[in-house]
Amino acid sequence: MRESMYSALFGAMSNELRLDTISNNLANVNTTGFKKEAYAFHDTFQRFAHDYLTDDRTNIRGKEIWPRAYVMARPRLSGQYSDQSQGSMQVTGNPLDVALVGKGYFKVRTPEGDRLTRSGSFQLANDGRLITEQGYEVLGDGGTPIELPRDNKIQIDSKGRISADGVQISQLDLTDVSDIRGLEKLGRNLYKIKEGSGATEIPVEETEVQQGYLEKSNVEIVTEMVNMMEAQRAFEISQKLMTTTDSMESLVINKVGQIS
Repeated sequence: MRESMYSALFGAMSNELRLDTISNNLANVNTTGFKKEAYAFHDTFQRFAHDYLTDDRTNIRGKEIWPRAYVMARPRLSGQYSDQSQGSMQVTGNPLDVALVGKGYFKVRTPEGDRLTRSGSFQLANDGRLITEQGYEVLGDGGTPIELPRDNKIQIDSKGRISADGVQISQLDLTDVSDIRGLEKLGRNLYKIKEGSGATEIPVEETEVQQGYLEKSNVEIVTEMVNMMEAQRAFEISQKLMTTTDSMESLVINKVGQIS
C-alpha cells in the first residue's frame, strides 16, 4: 500500500479527534464553570535500517556509501487536557451562587467519593443541606457537608466564610491541585486527581469567592468555530487523498500483466 494512504489515514483520524473535542466544547458553551478541552499533536517517524547507518569518511570514497535517510512522519495525539483558564463572571444576584476568581475548586461529595468542581451553582435542599445542581453535597470546614438555615440572610465573604444573619456557621472547603495535568475530567462538571499522577491537593492562594456570581464556560465560540472549519477541511483533504491513492493503485493493478 502506498505511504500516502497511511499518511492520509492518520491525518483523517487526527482531525476526527479534533472535531469530537471541538463539538464537545461547543455543546458546553453555556455550562457553568466548564473548562474547554485542548489537544496537541506530534509527528512520529518511521525509520528504515539504513537511517541508522552513517559513514562520514568522505576522504575514502568519492560518493556516499549509504543512501540518504528517508524518514516519514505521521501525526499522533500527544496530549489532551483541560484548559483551566478563568471564565467570565455572570451576575445572578442569587445568594447561593458563588464563583471563584483565581485558581482552586469547590469540594463536593458524590456516591463515588469526594470530587472537585468549578461550578458554584448551589441550591438548598429541603433538609437544609447545601447541594449542587446534581444533588451532591457541598463540603465545608475540612470535609463536613454544609447545612444552612432556610429563613436567614446568607452571606458568603471573599474567603468563603458563610454567615447567617451575621453569625458565621461554616466555610466553603476550597482546594487547589499541585499539578493541573494530574486532574481527570469525569463529566457532570466534576474532577478527581488521577491515581499515580503524583498530584496532590494544596491550599488555595489568592483566590477570591464572589457571592451572587457564576463563572461562565471559558469556551470562545468564534475560536472553536474557526477550529472546526479548519479541522473539517483537513479531514476532507485526507479523505480525498485516500480516494486518489486507491484509484491509482487500482489502475496499476489492473494494468499489470496486460499485453498491448
